Amino acid sequence: MTQEFPDKLVPSDEAARLRTLHVYQIANTTPEKIFDEYVAWAAQLFGTPISLISLVDEEYVYFKAVAGAEGVPGLPRAESMCSAAILVDAPIITSDYKAESCRLIKPDVAQAMGLNFYAGSALKMPDGERIGMMAVIGREYRTLSAAEEDVLKRLANLVSRTIELRFQYMNGDLAEQWEAAQHELSGTLDDNAALTRYLATRNNGINLDDDEIQDLVLRRLVGVDKVLDRRLKGLPQAA
Repeated sequence: MTQEFPDKLVPSDEAARLRTLHVYQIANTTPEKIFDEYVAWAAQLFGTPISLISLVDEEYVYFKAVAGAEGVPGLPRAESMCSAAILVDAPIITSDYKAESCRLIKPDVAQAMGLNFYAGSALKMPDGERIGMMAVIGREYRTLSAAEEDVLKRLANLVSRTIELRFQYMNGDLAEQWEAAQHELSGTLDDNAALTRYLATRNNGINLDDDEIQDLVLRRLVGVDKVLDRRLKGLPQAA
């Protein structure tokens, strides 16, 4: 699959994008269980060995959460596919890490790890700025169906809303409420992961093009969204 990228790695709205990223005070922070659970569920849903949540800063791409490549804090901006992926306002899917597939980055690290497949959807904040990616990564050639692409976009939106919720609680000196929100979200995601494991065992994998499985997964995504919606609407600022 050939993906069209802009000519430059740094977008024209970079200053505004970085302002938004820095406002949320999440880049280069310690791991938080809720984001770890998002990437673990994404890896299950897409059957990939690696899944991550990235935040693209000025010179470095920080991995807020990683499943399958734990201990890797991030990559220089010029070496991460996420750096190129935030440039396009659509899910990015590429089935190889060859230089000609994306001339904006150096694929050396990905190639050394035997990676070929990358699919990511941007973390878009309320002001429209794209601060990072929700990505699933694998070693074998593959593409995404329309149903899979939709699930990835929905996951990215959930992560984006969780980042927004985190900011509102922390900025409002409501750390206890953030802990409570994480606990509630974790319970929901744990249930979702358990269902996904059951479906994967029963069906020898997750096929998001199967109507029954697709319906079950979408219902679970909506469930997480409802928790986020209720908590965001219940913030003191919204009163």
